[in-house]
Amino acid sequence: MEADGVRLLFDAGISGRQAEQRLAAHGRDIRDVDALVISHEHRDHSRCMGIYQRKYGLPVHVTKKTLAASQSRHDLGEITDLRPYTAGSSLHFGMVTVETIPTPHDGVDGVAFVVDDGRHRLGILTDLGHVFDGLKTVMASLDAVLVESNYDPNMLAEGFYPEPLKRRIRGAGGHLSNVEAAELLRTSAGTRLKWACLGHLSADNNSPEMALNTHREMLGDRVPLFVAGREAATDVLEL
Repeated sequence: MEADGVRLLFDAGISGRQAEQRLAAHGRDIRDVDALVISHEHRDHSRCMGIYQRKYGLPVHVTKKTLAASQSRHDLGEITDLRPYTAGSSLHFGMVTVETIPTPHDGVDGVAFVVDDGRHRLGILTDLGHVFDGLKTVMASLDAVLVESNYDPNMLAEGFYPEPLKRRIRGAGGHLSNVEAAELLRTSAGTRLKWACLGHLSADNNSPEMALNTHREMLGDRVPLFVAGREAATDVLEL
């Protein structure tokens, strides 16, 4: 994300080399990023934060509980530039504010984000657990959103995952399905919403085509839709 000369990265689940290459594909240098902000301790969000800090010099903004849980689960290595924040607080980078929103996802201290540059509000809403109190109000305030659309209910039900994992994914601490994400957009997106990007798609229980079809069936042409790819950088989206 970049606005008003501020460049931020959210989460560090892919390797430093992958992040560097994906940014370079769009003419961005990872060393120009002002900060790395971590949402929660799960591997696909936190495991490479130490590499990003040591190799590229990025300050790491993370809650103390998330850092402790990440250190217990992953080999983060030494991190010398830590900027602890409290879930529910706001972070300030020049003219850009990042609001952190506690979520019921099954991490120890997880948050979602709203980035506000004084003109536009971008939501980064993944790993939500369920549609919790206040989430619809957040959605209504946004100009654009990256929202998780993790799984197709039928693919999950019929797939090879063990039943406890299926229950975890569709439970109150898991993820939003395509249907739940589309319903959130349908009922809560305001007239100011310029686009929605569907993200955090499961590799085993979803597909870009399935997610888009579900959203278009429920939303029609109300909101321009994009999908964040798993294997390469998504095209730059602007406001």
